[in-house]
Amino acid sequence: MSIEIKAPTFPESVADGTIATWHKKPGEAIKRDELIVDIETDKVVLEVVAPADGSIAEILKGEGDTVMSNEVIARFVEGAAAGVPVAASVPAAVAAPKVETKAATTAEKAVNPAARKMAEENNVSAAAVAGTGKDGRVLKEDVANHLKSAPAAVATAAAPVAIEASGDRVEKRVAMTRLRKRIAERLLEATSTTAMLTTFNEVNMAPIMALRAKYKDQFEKSHNGARLGFMSFFVKAAAEALRRFPVVNASIDGNDVVYHGYQDIGVAVSTEKGLVVPVLRNAENMSLATIENTIRDFGARARDGKLGIEEMSGGTFTITNGGTFGSLLSTPILNLPQSAILGMHKIQERPMAVNGKVEILPMMYLALSYDHRLLDGKDAVQFLVTIKDLLEDPARILLEI
Repeated sequence: MSIEIKAPTFPESVADGTIATWHKKPGEAIKRDELIVDIETDKVVLEVVAPADGSIAEILKGEGDTVMSNEVIARFVEGAAAGVPVAASVPAAVAAPKVETKAATTAEKAVNPAARKMAEENNVSAAAVAGTGKDGRVLKEDVANHLKSAPAAVATAAAPVAIEASGDRVEKRVAMTRLRKRIAERLLEATSTTAMLTTFNEVNMAPIMALRAKYKDQFEKSHNGARLGFMSFFVKAAAEALRRFPVVNASIDGNDVVYHGYQDIGVAVSTEKGLVVPVLRNAENMSLATIENTIRDFGARARDGKLGIEEMSGGTFTITNGGTFGSLLSTPILNLPQSAILGMHKIQERPMAVNGKVEILPMMYLALSYDHRLLDGKDAVQFLVTIKDLLEDPARILLEI
């Protein structure tokens, strides 16, 4: 029985996708629900699995080809392996081998294209990665696991592209990923279509640090291993401030202002491919433990490319933390169509005047970028001051005062 393999149904915010990696070849035996192809979109990598036991009879879209929602990308034969020759079924973009030495050809076959790309981006030799695929083939997951288990390799990954030194002025041209192109488009759109302005303040982190030090062990035991971090306090403070200032939680839609009666707060997560923003739905109803566990889960799945599109869609407000990389001060760019974004930064000990005396306190600069078309300076400043006041007296977050 022949079955059409189709691209997934993309949401309205995703126009098309690109075939990233074929994990199976025509004629190769496949079990039901086994991964056969990855499709990269502007936001996430979608996995397509086998609908039944059988094999691929024909690949219609090769790696690098653009596909639309629900477009047929291959034909699948249910039952025994079809035994179709690879060269006869795979498009030229996939089947055409490189004319190299025999050893090089063997190496090409042993490394999945997506795995090779990840290895190159992280300055790792694919030959040094243990393959778990068929016949020892190195898969993308193998490279990711290798990076996790090799701190030295991760440390050298700061250089985005490895360039072999073969002269004094070496260059290497690498195509941008769909995710990076989409990020660039969104950032440019935000800066060119909004009246973006940033206001700053600073917060004394000593009260929250003291609270964490006192209760972190008890908190972890009481909430099944959930670790008490800073982000949960910022999310709760932001949710309360958004409730008090609904205009900050609103967005512009044409000539209308849309006010949201809920606080869906996005938390920016950095990955090897770029920045993604999964959303905490109804953050105002979440406990500190739920926030911490959800963010930790988002971070792990974002690094593995396992986040779903629906988890990164929507959102009424965003929090980004450049302090994890050492940033002392920055101006975050709006995440459209949202009207404001909060930037956290590095905690730095500084001399501060307290009741006429100089004290050394752990301070953090806060930045709120906002769309001046919707928010007046008064609303933005008071919103940021509210967050500052809640963080400097954490009990107010719990008491909602």
